[in-house]
Amino acid sequence: MARVPLIAGNWKMHKTHLEAMHLVQALGHELAGHDFAKVEVVVCPPFTSLRTIQTLIDSDRYEFGLGAQNVYVEKEGAFTGEISPSMLAALQVRYVIVGHSERRELFDETDDDVNHKVRAAFAHDLVPIMCCGETEAERDAGETDAKVERQVRRGLKGLKPEQARTAVIAYEPIWAIGTGKTATPEDAQATCSLVRKVVADAFDGSVADDLRVLYGGSMKPGNAAALTGQADIDGGLVGGASLDAGDFAAIVKAVPR
Repeated sequence: MARVPLIAGNWKMHKTHLEAMHLVQALGHELAGHDFAKVEVVVCPPFTSLRTIQTLIDSDRYEFGLGAQNVYVEKEGAFTGEISPSMLAALQVRYVIVGHSERRELFDETDDDVNHKVRAAFAHDLVPIMCCGETEAERDAGETDAKVERQVRRGLKGLKPEQARTAVIAYEPIWAIGTGKTATPEDAQATCSLVRKVVADAFDGSVADDLRVLYGGSMKPGNAAALTGQADIDGGLVGGASLDAGDFAAIVKAVPR
């Protein structure tokens, strides 16, 4: 089946619930008339804004998908401060980011932790956007392929082919996140192609053909078309630029149809 491009905005720890509402309203204005069947658009606000944005999407009939930035593996229990997949599903959250480099680097999440979250997401009909990527030191040492392959294999371990087929993998070179640096379209394509090859080897070619691979790492209006125009890049996981409605909409509009 044809892969529908996906542009997802990761707001990280930004925006109160009122600011989030204003941002989505502005984004709705910027994307009036957009064909969401050709380029899917997802917003991932902080947990505190999910209910506000879910209500706004429903009431104003926006066609944005709703995503969360993290999830815990258990359905409920004595896990102070955590948010369960069933809680997200009850808010009509469709996507959840797992294994972002900030979670791995700052909060010591391991590949096994990421795998448990991926499986928990699927168990509650959520679609994981699983992140992978290398540091600048790893890149300079020629370790990009080995690290990305390891993260993808371990992150998808134990999934059924039909689950892996619907997953989303975001390649985010850590050295490019929030730094203004961006991988060249050719370098990004090479690693995203590797991701697809790893999935084909772990499952089969049809699973890899259907799975969407995103690029993240300082995607902006000026480089979005070149990046998303690559054969194995099916969209972007956008950080800073997703906090500005005009910039985020420009990225969406730049995706080749």
